[in-house]
Amino acid sequence: MTHYKRPASRLRRPFILGLTGSIGMGKSAAAQMFEREGVPVFDADAEVHRLQGPGGALVGPIERRFPGTTGPRGVDRQKLGARVLGDKYELAALERIVHPAVARAQKRFLARHRARALVVLDIPLLFEKGGWHRVGAIAVVSAPLWIQRKRVLRRPGMTHARLKTIRALQLPDRVKRARADFVIETGRPKSETHRQIRAIASCFRAR
Repeated sequence: MTHYKRPASRLRRPFILGLTGSIGMGKSAAAQMFEREGVPVFDADAEVHRLQGPGGALVGPIERRFPGTTGPRGVDRQKLGARVLGDKYELAALERIVHPAVARAQKRFLARHRARALVVLDIPLLFEKGGWHRVGAIAVVSAPLWIQRKRVLRRPGMTHARLKTIRALQLPDRVKRARADFVIETGRPKSETHRQIRAIASCFRAR
């Protein structure tokens, strides 16, 4: 359980469960399992992809701030990443473009599902950007570091140096685990991970 306080909004409907975890920990797979349990999930990363894809609302603003990082397919994430990773000033400039748009989409999601007992906000940087203040409980997806490394290095364009830079921007897994209300282990068979998620969803349905 956590050792710090979140707002009294814990009892509001819907109950908001924040789902987070470091890169390569299996958060996307966990989010899909929540959806299979009938729990609506807001995927912040998927929303960013939509906003930065062909015709996306953020393509123009990003091109104006970071010339040459977009094209017919929207934002070129590798080019944009090369511009902002490791540069706090440039990363902050990108976040000032992206975060308000994602926050508006999240607000619309919560309005659509206001009658539900439980919703999940899938937010990679929940702790790092202060989003934990706005959720009722936190589930951290976690796996052994060697599994994380193996998963991430399979991704196109990923290198050890790039992974090191990304991990430096994220809280260590051990810190996230210590702050979690629920830890979802993904270094196990998928059936075991799904069992954990089913138990969490059932807990909120019964409350």
